This record gives sequence, structure tokens and C-alpha cells, in this order.
Amino acid sequence: MASERLSRRALLGRLRGGPPQLRPPWALAEELFTERCTQCEACIEACPERIIERGHAGYPIVLFDRAGCTFCGACRNACPEDCFEQGDAGQPWAQQATVKPICLETKGIACRTCEAACEHRALEFRPKVGGGSNVTVNRKSCTGCGSCVAACPLAAIVVLPTSTVESRP
Repeated sequence: MASERLSRRALLGRLRGGPPQLRPPWALAEELFTERCTQCEACIEACPERIIERGHAGYPIVLFDRAGCTFCGACRNACPEDCFEQGDAGQPWAQQATVKPICLETKGIACRTCEAACEHRALEFRPKVGGGSNVTVNRKSCTGCGSCVAACPLAAIVVLPTSTVESRP
């Protein structure tokens, strides 16, 4: 029965389209998270950055349109269910930023607001012949906090699961 429920959930996820929804830091694996989450909104209300909102089907997701995540753990601590990994061990999530080709810098227009917003200095700019820069994300430095996403005027940066980012050309 559980596998039937997961199959339907996976099908509905594919039908809705769009990028995968990013769960809050330290969230359990998707199947466990959605099984345990009661959609009480405690994590949404606890987030000081106000970046957690209701996503598809009412489950909490992280959106970086206003700010980045400070990984304060307020969402995890506020959850009355067992939806988050506990303890101090491990990274908050396996997510990293990636820059889309629509970035202003790649078009020869000076911008770099993302660079100023990134306290981890994970964005690297390499000058191009003819002007502008190629922008890359240093995978060792990027925490996936999303501060660069919130700063970008064109939404040219997205935070994706690390496995997705690593498989991109």
C-alpha cells in the first residue's frame, strides 16, 4: 500500500511540472517527509527569513525570492512531528546554486549582485574575450543557502539538488 501511495505521489509530481520543490533544511527524504508532515505550518511560522511557504499539496517548501537561508534550525526545532533530521551532525541539505545562461555578466553587462550577496564567496567570475564574464559556482564553497538567488535581478540562479547540478553539462 505504501508503494502504491508513493507511485501516485511520484506521478502527480511529474504531472504538475516545474522544478522539484525544495524542502526546508534537514528535512527527511521526500517520501518520509510527506508521510509525516501534517501541514501544521509550524516550520513556516518559525522561519525568521520568511522563506518557507506552502507548496504543492500544502507541504512546506523553500523559496529564495526574498532572502537566503541562514540555517538557523528554527524550522526543524518548531516541527511537532518527526519530519527533520535531529542533532548537529551533517549538512543541512544536499543543494547547490547553479547559474543559468541568461546571467547579465555572461551577456557583457556588469552586475555581480550575486557575488556581493554570497558570504561564502562561492561565485567565480572569469573574464571573457569581448567583455563580460563566465560565471561558475565553486562546489566546495556553495552551501545552497540561496542568498545569490534572492539578489539576482533576472532569476538567473537556482538552487537544485547537488546530484542534479553535478549531472549538468
